[in-house]
Amino acid sequence: MGGSGCGKSTLLRHMIGSMKPTSGSVKLFGEEVTGMSEREIERVRLRFGMLFQSGALLASLTVGENVALPLLQHTDKSPDQIEEIVKQKLQMVGLTGFEGLRPDEISGGMKKRVGLARALALDPELLFSDEPTSGLDPIMTAVVDELTLSLTKGTHMTAVVVSHDMTSAFRIATRMIMLGHGSIVAQGTPDEIRNSPNPEVQQFIHGKPDGPIPLNLSQDEHKDHQLVRPRPFLGGRFRFHHKRQ
Repeated sequence: MGGSGCGKSTLLRHMIGSMKPTSGSVKLFGEEVTGMSEREIERVRLRFGMLFQSGALLASLTVGENVALPLLQHTDKSPDQIEEIVKQKLQMVGLTGFEGLRPDEISGGMKKRVGLARALALDPELLFSDEPTSGLDPIMTAVVDELTLSLTKGTHMTAVVVSHDMTSAFRIATRMIMLGHGSIVAQGTPDEIRNSPNPEVQQFIHGKPDGPIPLNLSQDEHKDHQLVRPRPFLGGRFRFHHKRQ
């Protein structure tokens, strides 16, 4: 998903309230969410935080104002109380004193950590993290992983992390699920996943370029290929500008 944090928040709320599962149910905290009213959804949403892949900070706000946003929207706390909470959350992610800087004045790794501080502003029971280490160097990846571990151990918060980074996944996970083809390919403890006999799991873990997930793809095997009419390659030649001699 792209766009600002506010846009994503609205989309997430819409998805939870409107999307219906093709089978089974979708539950958060033991409650079925697909048929909830807007007010009920809002109540559930306040119990979890969301760390978006890009950080999704609002460029027009300072670091401190970004972290304060959930508190301003969802609580009646005084400005002094909010300021104190913002300082505490930034301290938790190792960014003490960064309140006055803007997003364009900090690094990509720092933006992820500010996004994490904002996700923690309301002391959630559950944290969703979408590719939290994407685009980070190995050192900053380890920093984000260590923050995730310390938060889940220190606050008894549960973190659900979506990641393609297997080093990071094995570092932080207590339970892992691999998805593919619209279903669960494998699930279990990190050791169970690491030792899985499934060749597709092993290919993914070790990053092998060819295997059950093939290097050379066939158009006939592509699930959407039959829905696309043939398009002549030269049919679009007039849409391009040629360099004049």
